[in-house]
Amino acid sequence: MKKSLGVLFMALCLAAGALPAAQAAPTLQELRNATYRGLEDTDGPVTLKDGKWVGKPFLEGGASRPTVSLVGNFRLTGDLDGDGCDEAVVLLSQDSGGSGSFYYLAVVARRDGKLENVATQAIGDRIGLRDARIEKGLLMLQLVQAGPRDAACCPGQLVWRSWKLTSAGLKEQPMAGKSGRLTPDAMGGATWVLRAWNHGQPAQRTPAITLVYKDGRLTGFSGCNQYFADVKPGEMPGDVKVGPVGGTRRACPERETQAEARFRRQLAGVQHFGFTTLKLALRYRDGDRHGVMLFEKCGP
Repeated sequence: MKKSLGVLFMALCLAAGALPAAQAAPTLQELRNATYRGLEDTDGPVTLKDGKWVGKPFLEGGASRPTVSLVGNFRLTGDLDGDGCDEAVVLLSQDSGGSGSFYYLAVVARRDGKLENVATQAIGDRIGLRDARIEKGLLMLQLVQAGPRDAACCPGQLVWRSWKLTSAGLKEQPMAGKSGRLTPDAMGGATWVLRAWNHGQPAQRTPAITLVYKDGRLTGFSGCNQYFADVKPGEMPGDVKVGPVGGTRRACPERETQAEARFRRQLAGVQHFGFTTLKLALRYRDGDRHGVMLFEKCGP
């Protein structure tokens, strides 16, 4: 009987034109205002409002409050339970007033037209997300997390982890490969496109500024010309030294020239790199200013 119901439900999901809105994976907007269960220190379920929930003060009259936030615009969809319909996966960050932020995976499905948080799983403190995919029903994440000898402030282990959705929730599977370290090699294997000069400062879309890492060197297009720069690892995970930055000298319109000058200046000031929600984050110092350039991956 259970198998027959599953086949029927799959047919409903896959049938062309059959209740697409009622069966589709939850949208990002819906997830930003959904109810989530299974988080610690929240005294029950929490309902986000525009991506955030704020609880009562820890101490009466105090300013410190527990918060739960949807992390970035991360939303991964795929069929995790084998019923033929896609679920949505998000990252939640919980801040309890300390120095760290604890992260959770949350799986949300649409059941009878309503959203249901079918699983929530803690995955660690102060993690970074480099890659994510759903393959053969497995949720797979490439994370930067604290290794056995890492200080809490400075996670440096780069590892793939995977989970299977069961009736009891998300069950982590044995690691399929060896873990590595957060060295400049972690930037390799893809072309990265600049999306933000700093938090809240979107970068130009055209012409796109790009970055590629290979064999200790950064190369790409800086808005007007091709550029190159050596990069060396520092003592702590993610610490780097970049420069000097060189490149071709083709003349370009003022807008492109100004963008290129800014990018090369900020790139030369990069002191640390890491990963947020599928984005490469380059932390730089530009004179008295500090900032974070954010890049999206383009390519494998």
